[in-house]
Amino acid sequence: MDISLQSVVLFALYLLASRLALRRLAGTPRDAALAFLNVAAVGYVIYDPHESKSVLKLALYAALAVIQFGLLRLFAEARGWRLALAFFTPIAALIAVRDLPTAWYQAMVHALGKQLVDLPTLMGISYFAFRCSRLVLEVRNGSVPRPDFWQYLGFAFFLPTLAVGPINTYARHRRGFADAPYSIPIGRAALRCLVGLVKYQVLSGIFGQLSYRYFLLDGHAHAWLDLPVVMVVYYLYLYCNFSGFCDMAIGAAALIGIPVAENFNNPFAARNIKDFWNRWHITLSQWMRDIVFAPLSKYLVGLMGPAQANQAIAITIAVVFLLVGLWHGVAWNFALFGGIHAVGLVTNHYYTIGLKRMLGRDGFKAYMSSLWIHGAAVVLTFAYCAASLMFFANNLRQIKEIFGALR
Repeated sequence: MDISLQSVVLFALYLLASRLALRRLAGTPRDAALAFLNVAAVGYVIYDPHESKSVLKLALYAALAVIQFGLLRLFAEARGWRLALAFFTPIAALIAVRDLPTAWYQAMVHALGKQLVDLPTLMGISYFAFRCSRLVLEVRNGSVPRPDFWQYLGFAFFLPTLAVGPINTYARHRRGFADAPYSIPIGRAALRCLVGLVKYQVLSGIFGQLSYRYFLLDGHAHAWLDLPVVMVVYYLYLYCNFSGFCDMAIGAAALIGIPVAENFNNPFAARNIKDFWNRWHITLSQWMRDIVFAPLSKYLVGLMGPAQANQAIAITIAVVFLLVGLWHGVAWNFALFGGIHAVGLVTNHYYTIGLKRMLGRDGFKAYMSSLWIHGAAVVLTFAYCAASLMFFANNLRQIKEIFGALR
């Protein structure tokens, strides 16, 4: 995503207007003003006079928002299929717009006797879907009151977190509207934006020059030593690119006065794969933990019995991380990426259980306190994660080309 001077100026005006609306207005006028600012800003970002499908993009987003708000108001406090309908509608829209295979879509369109119109890619649809689905459960569990239309629009289309997250909860979002509002010093928020901009625009650009696309897939032969170098560099590139954008989103939201959850916590220091996912894309991990892992593990333990609880947890881990892989895209390389992390987490799960049984409480505590073991674990985890990202960065054809270029 290129950042031009014009977009920076317009974004600054959006931040200023949003901050003034949040601080100077109250009640419905405040919610309506922020909803208008965010919807208008998202519309400006999506609309492109040179792209014929940009109007269709806006129409799809508007239709999805209106439908989902209606389902939220009608069914969020219901039970059974009505609650499921309200929860799964955004996810179904995500699958249809982003992941539905073209051949299936064409077959359905022809079956209806309609002229084929390719579905456009909707910026931020994954984060929109996950935020809105979770909002249904937040209302259902009583942790937040049902939002009105303006509150819903202001949350669903909150510009700083629309494109790349983090996946903020509605409860955290509304803390900015409390009587004692969320606030951090403007200088600190602006510095967070600047740090993110440097990571996103400068550091990721430098590391990107030695990534798979620009180095190993350049049509020339390469030494085998180039592969681990590129694996490490791509890991650094992806971190700077992704966390840099999240830094800008969190800092920009703080300038307005809206708290946003942290999405990274020094993942390079993770000592195992479980620790990695507590530090990398944290809001996705939390969404999967609360929405998939907790209910599925509880169900499987009840089905298999308490004696098989460890096996039930292992199965749940495998399911969750297959979904994590496919969340990034329905393709074999993403499935393999999720499967690699599932294997790592299941291995860590049984390894930890075995260590505790073999070493006992004091021995396990000493093991965890050892600096040598901790250092070795961090290095191995870093290498494992860096290697796994090869499947995140490349499809299977590209991976075949990479190994064909190694001499």
